Order: sequence, then structure tokens, then C-alpha cells
Amino acid sequence: MFPRYMTPLDAQKITEHVQRQRAFFTDVLAARPVPGDVRLRDTELGGIPALEVTIRQTRPRGTTLWLHGGAFVAGSPRNALAPAANVARVSGTRVLSVDYRLAPEHPHPAAVDDALAAYRAVLDEVPVGELAVAGESAGGTLTLALLVAARDAGLPLPRAAVVFSPASDLTMAGRSFRTKAEVDPVVSVEALQAAFQAYLGETDATRPLVSPLFADLAGLPPTLIQCGSHEVLLDDSTRLAARLAAADVAVALEVTAGMSHVFQARGPELPQAAEALRSAGRFVRHHLGG
Repeated sequence: MFPRYMTPLDAQKITEHVQRQRAFFTDVLAARPVPGDVRLRDTELGGIPALEVTIRQTRPRGTTLWLHGGAFVAGSPRNALAPAANVARVSGTRVLSVDYRLAPEHPHPAAVDDALAAYRAVLDEVPVGELAVAGESAGGTLTLALLVAARDAGLPLPRAAVVFSPASDLTMAGRSFRTKAEVDPVVSVEALQAAFQAYLGETDATRPLVSPLFADLAGLPPTLIQCGSHEVLLDDSTRLAARLAAADVAVALEVTAGMSHVFQARGPELPQAAEALRSAGRFVRHHLGG
């Protein structure tokens, strides 16, 4: 599954990494205060728990279905709130963040199934012309898998997709896993490998709904990919952009120099994040007709 230089991790090592990643989300990220302009409401979509994120004193125009990050094994709409809230603010949309099931308790395809069930429910209440889908990190991967699954199911597709630092190839074949390992301050290659093994279970990593890089991408909506140049997943974004372009999908790739994984979560406090978010907001508003 992985390149020859990577040895598969044993069950104990996978468990240790998963526990550390979950602790980071629950003990560190969850401790961050919710910005005062953010309004949260628990809801559900097709039986899947979700969190509605809106910005106070604004009237949302359109809806963004959001899939949070956490390497498939950690995170929730609340403790991975920052990217979703930032996108709600810059896009002017209502964000619906899906609380999909996590591995290893629920390996693939549970998360994709939950995302698709939530998407079907959103289509029942939101005109497709007012709908975007988006996500960061593993949520970016699931966003792309959702689009492929929805297309194959004959469902209407949203007007736009935005993905921050997606993992598009879970075989970890990108050269940046080696060339960027020393400069990536956020993502450990071993931790990511452990998460991928937990998510995959017995599933082949080259299956289209696991690694979107290997999917037929024809017919997908206009897609914006953002990443930083200092992340091991850099090649997962650049290779994905090339595959989307080859499939005649309107794709924009924005690589911000010196930035790390999902730097957009830092929002206005970081100029590069603020500019990336403004670009993402413009992209969504343009394709939703705003």
C-alpha cells in the first residue's frame, strides 16, 4: 500500500497516534473560545449529526456543506470549528458541518456514507444553485469523494467545491512526504500513516472513494484547492489539480509560500491566512451568483 521506504505500523503504534490526535483536538483545539460573531446550532442531516455555523448580524446567501479535518480519526464540527467559521464569514454562506463517523471504530466507507446521506438531506432543502461543498485536510478528501459518489448516484452537483490541504492519495506516493517532512511543523508522516491505516482497515488505498486522485473526476464542479508550500501533503494538492484539469474540471490551485497544513484556520491574525480566506470567499460567492 505505502511506498517501499515506509514500513506498515503495528496496531499499538496506530492506537498511540490516534489517541494523541484525538487528545489534540479535544484538549487543545476545543479550548479555543468561539469567536463572538459566530452562532452555532446543533442539527442533523439525513440522520447524521451536524452543526449549523452562521455569522451574527449577517443574512447568509447560500449554503456550504462542510467536512471537518482530523485525519479521519479525530475532530468534530465543534472542536475543528475555526476553518468552517472562517469560511462562513468570508463566503457569506450558512455552513453545515457534518459530524461523520471516525476510524478506527468506523473505517471506510462510513465517513463517505455519512457525507453522502447529509448531502442528500441538504438537497431536499437547498436549491443546488445555492450550494457549495468544502472541507479541510481529511475533510477535503471526503469532499472530493462525496462529489464522485454523488455524481455516480445521479445526484445534482453543487456549484462549487473548496478544499484546504486535502489528502488525495492515501498510498502516500507524493514526493513531498520526503521533501517537506523537515519543514512541516504540523503533520508528522508517521502520524498520518497511522491515521490512514486506521481509516483504511482492509480497503485498498487506490479505490476512487478513498483516494480521489485515482477517481474519474469528469463532471465535477469548479474546484478551488489551497495548500501551503511547507506541508508534506503539498504533492497531494498539485497532483490533484493536474488530474482535475485533465478531466476538464475548472480548477484553481493556490499554494501559499512558507505556510503549513490548513493555515487558513488561523484566520485574520495571519495575513497569508486572511488573504487565502478572502480568495476562497470570492470563489464561493462567484459560483453561487453573489
